[in-house]
Amino acid sequence: MDVTLIDSPVANVANIARALRAAGAELHVTRDAEAIASAGKLVLPGVGSFVAAMQWLQENAIDDAIKRAVHDGAALLGICVGHQLLFDVSYEMGTTSGLGLVRGEVRKFEGPLPVPQIGWNTVTSNGALLPDASFYFVNSYAALDSPHAIARADYGGPFVAAVQNGRVFGVQFHPEKSSAAGLQVLRNYVAWT
Repeated sequence: MDVTLIDSPVANVANIARALRAAGAELHVTRDAEAIASAGKLVLPGVGSFVAAMQWLQENAIDDAIKRAVHDGAALLGICVGHQLLFDVSYEMGTTSGLGLVRGEVRKFEGPLPVPQIGWNTVTSNGALLPDASFYFVNSYAALDSPHAIARADYGGPFVAAVQNGRVFGVQFHPEKSSAAGLQVLRNYVAWT
């Protein structure tokens, strides 16, 4: 199955590419906005700063290309910060609008636990693409709620571990670092029609 991986400089593209290929993807890695806009299945990776990732998307017209692709029926998987970019807004370093493809707000973890969350956490799912399992997280921010949540985890309080709105899907964890369960999520996405 053809999958287009967005070659963001604010992501660990090489690791995700390796995992997607292991999951059976015929992978195309690109920064070309027109190629992204015409893709049938996209992956938006991301690590680090929501602000930097969103700024790169806007400066390269990739935000609009992603929205065009989704409007035309493409499937989209956001990973980690790529998942956060799907939401309406993030409050990391001020207020930054996201892609608005799923409803919700991305906020910093508050509470007694150390931030960032780094390590394995149990995810409870009600979505077909995602098993109940432990996944590997590295994040200081998360959406605490969303009408599009299909999986949740807890880190000093509940948060959204995965979302789905039609053919738009996002995971806060790193499937490429989550052993067999993470590879299964990627296999499910690659095979998803």
